[in-house]
Amino acid sequence: MNRYEEALAKFNLNLQDKDVKEKVSKIIEKAAANNTPEVLKFLYSCIDLTSLGSEDSKESIWKFVEKVNDFDGARSDMENVAAICVYPNFVQTVAEALRADVKIASVAGGFPSSQTFIEVKIAEVSLAVKDGADEIDIVFNCGEFLDHNIREVCEEITELKDACRESQLKVILETGLLKTASNIKKAAILSIYSGADFIKTSTGKVYPGATPEAVYVMCEAIKEYNKLHNQKVGIKVSGGVRTAAEAVQYYTIVKEMLGKEWLTPEYFRIGASSLADNLLKEI
Repeated sequence: MNRYEEALAKFNLNLQDKDVKEKVSKIIEKAAANNTPEVLKFLYSCIDLTSLGSEDSKESIWKFVEKVNDFDGARSDMENVAAICVYPNFVQTVAEALRADVKIASVAGGFPSSQTFIEVKIAEVSLAVKDGADEIDIVFNCGEFLDHNIREVCEEITELKDACRESQLKVILETGLLKTASNIKKAAILSIYSGADFIKTSTGKVYPGATPEAVYVMCEAIKEYNKLHNQKVGIKVSGGVRTAAEAVQYYTIVKEMLGKEWLTPEYFRIGASSLADNLLKEI
């Protein structure tokens, strides 16, 4: 048994998808009580405002950043979004355009499939950090994981964490590919063990993206890991979160599973492009 298998052996991985679904249904029943203006304002401050399109250009990203700049200080009752998330080649553009007190996040490391040379992944992460990225979102190597090559998966995450230097590392599990609750929990634990500061649901490029069940299991992994090792990591919900009601559901799961300690942009994020406008309309 290698050290990665030993790390997994400390956790309950015998999860039944049916049981998870039932538990999530009971939690979501509480969501309506959380659908308040105060919660919606908080959720706005947890958004990683994202532009990851093939049509992105320096000009379009500059205009994208200006919207965030314009919102900064415009409302005394609301905080700005938590971060702006772009492809690594646009990090410098964001850094030059950004005036608001908002983090710069970049996908990197072979996003969205993680299918490229490790040298390319390290170079992407390093260049994004050099250009000003505060946070790096990489993709968990689902292919190697599903082939049971967990040592390779974990060593890759560790190498990319090293390339982040002082920047935070978010590991995208791509829960739609992992499918089962047991696989999602294993991937979450291995990611945290290997250096993830956040674990994230989805790239938004694979169906399904975020699901309440996946977020529940990820929260369970975070909770158990923190209890065992006294190490807090964040959770990012991403992939198809568009409406205020959906965002409130995920807020409710995090609140019930992890508690108020995690209800801060330091530990809770939602990756989205259209959610910000929809939240403002609801507010």
